[in-house]
Amino acid sequence: MNLFDLRREFENRPLHRRDLAPDPLVQFERWFLEAREHVELDPNAMCLSTVGPDGRPSARMVLLKSYDADGFVFFTNLESRKAREMEANPHVCLLFYWAPLSRQVVIEGRAARVSTAEAMAYFMRRPRGSQIGAWVSEQSRRISSRALLEAKWEEMKRKFASGEIPLPSFWGGYRVRPTRYEFWQGRENRLHDRFEYVPDGAGGWRIERLQP
Repeated sequence: MNLFDLRREFENRPLHRRDLAPDPLVQFERWFLEAREHVELDPNAMCLSTVGPDGRPSARMVLLKSYDADGFVFFTNLESRKAREMEANPHVCLLFYWAPLSRQVVIEGRAARVSTAEAMAYFMRRPRGSQIGAWVSEQSRRISSRALLEAKWEEMKRKFASGEIPLPSFWGGYRVRPTRYEFWQGRENRLHDRFEYVPDGAGGWRIERLQP
């Protein structure tokens, strides 16, 4: 299939060095708040890329659930492929893409598990169906049919028919502590504006423009 003509021209919305906050977290929040206004579905969706022990990368979409000066947090099954890969190699990459704004943010960093207390605090806020779903799925494991998954769902619904649903021992979260940020703004003629933040060695960040 030839997709050569499947393209759109980006708006000429410039991003200048003077527009950027000295702190990349502040800059991220500025853009994220705009994304919440303009992106209809899942502005907190991000692509998480990890690397397996064989050196091969893998990627999937996950949902950002909190962020602060300590990093960016998401939750998952601790026995999933992504979790196994992060335990072996904590270097990961996050990618946000907000098409209506022609923007991307790339965050590289190291992933580490959040505390059980933090995982519990979030788990108790999930809808009951999502809590049960966490108990049902042995994430990333092979299964011969959907019927088996649905049977497990019914089993767990009966088991947790009343009362609070406990936090599974195999479910939790990860916090990615950034070591590099990149902010990308689409521009006309593919002459995009790109800026990276890297540690300056003195507790701050150095900002550099990158070629598109």
